[in-house]
Amino acid sequence: MPSPYEEAFGHSLESLHPRLRSYFGEIPRGSLGVGSGIFDVVGTPRRWLWPALWVLGAHGIMFAAWQHDVPFTVVNRPVVDARGNIAVAAVRTFRFDRGDRSMVDAITAERGGLVDHLGRSRRLISRFSGHVVDGALTLTSTVLAVRVGRVRVTVPSILAPVVTLVEHFDVADGRQHVALEVCAPLIGRLYEYSGSFTYRIEEAT
Repeated sequence: MPSPYEEAFGHSLESLHPRLRSYFGEIPRGSLGVGSGIFDVVGTPRRWLWPALWVLGAHGIMFAAWQHDVPFTVVNRPVVDARGNIAVAAVRTFRFDRGDRSMVDAITAERGGLVDHLGRSRRLISRFSGHVVDGALTLTSTVLAVRVGRVRVTVPSILAPVVTLVEHFDVADGRQHVALEVCAPLIGRLYEYSGSFTYRIEEAT
């Protein structure tokens, strides 16, 4: 069964680097995708944003931090969501100096688009467009919404932060590289992380 990325972007993923096709492709039933590496940087140096990030951090979305050389792991698990959509549920564990914190989300393909349900309660929802250039995948958020009960309330574009995620494979070091930025209109960069990791598919236990 195709992954959410394959459902959303179809044949365009065929031009990804082969190692990225493994990452964004189907995870076989009974298996997990497991990665580990180092983030060169995580968070934001703008401490006036930290109170809002403390709230988001409590829900497993983003964290009030600004740290370099942060070890991390990622575990991708194939699941079926409440609507019957095939999803990839991910847990990214950041090993900050002051303790481990986990970012959780679930990626689905809905009405032909890629949708990320963020946090433990899945209340923050972002829709993404994507394109492949030189074997790398760039995802850019196009809609941000908040789930209130069963209703999704769309954040006006003039206020909504834009998330940009770039993933590429570097043949020189044999590692997958990821860079994420969250930028808001008029304010600029709110949050970021970037680093590299190795990834494998293994049997779930």
